[in-house]
Amino acid sequence: MTIQGDDAPTPVLEVRQASKSYGAARVLRGVDLELRPREVLALLGDNGAGKSTLVKALSGVHQLDGGEIFVNGKPVTFRSPMDAREVGVETVFQDLAVFDNLDATANYFMGREEVSAAWLGPLALLRRNSMKAAWLEEINTLEVNVPRGGQRAELLSGGQRQAIAVARAVSYASQVAILDEPTAALGVREARNVLRLVKSLPERGVAVILISHNLDHVGQVADRAVVLRQGSVVGEAVPSPESHEKLVSLMVGGPPNVEPKIGLKHENKNTP
Repeated sequence: MTIQGDDAPTPVLEVRQASKSYGAARVLRGVDLELRPREVLALLGDNGAGKSTLVKALSGVHQLDGGEIFVNGKPVTFRSPMDAREVGVETVFQDLAVFDNLDATANYFMGREEVSAAWLGPLALLRRNSMKAAWLEEINTLEVNVPRGGQRAELLSGGQRQAIAVARAVSYASQVAILDEPTAALGVREARNVLRLVKSLPERGVAVILISHNLDHVGQVADRAVVLRQGSVVGEAVPSPESHEKLVSLMVGGPPNVEPKIGLKHENKNTP
């Protein structure tokens, strides 16, 4: 399916001419990026390419110096992560933000706890049984392999901790889930489970931005890959064995015979 011109759907998330500097260092240089409905978009680039800065701007952690962000075609301003969450954008950062001293249920509901008599404020009682039931239902739906007991997160494997963080994000993301290196430092089986979860998100109506250095993983789940280098978009491609070398060349600064734009055909791997 080729998408172009007036037939292209309105992007669920779009960035136009994003710029960001830290002192004299220009980190983002007029980045244009669009995420289509029910798409898994891979954001690739070497260390220092600007991926993390762009993700933090899209999640409200940092504010852009210039440029615009749109959600479903409407301009938005993210002054905090809460602003992003209010329009359905959830982010899982590479450090996971999972609290070691809490169990899976508490981590899942962090910041969104269910309470009785909310008017009591800090004295309100947590609805622990209700929250646990909701968590168990969610992991059954997502087919997440996490112990049902009350083990603290520090006792879980890296893949289980990652699954909690991803499940929390996708459960509350009504529009977009941004996942920063979700398979980093995971074993083969754990990475496979996380990738399966990522691939299922478009079926739930959630578009995904996936940041990863692993092109094999990108090829398994992504519909399209955009490459950043030194703060600028240098090209895009549909991930495939044939485009592997070209993507690597774009990431590291390849020979001049590599075209800056490749693979403009858009094939949604998550569309039946």
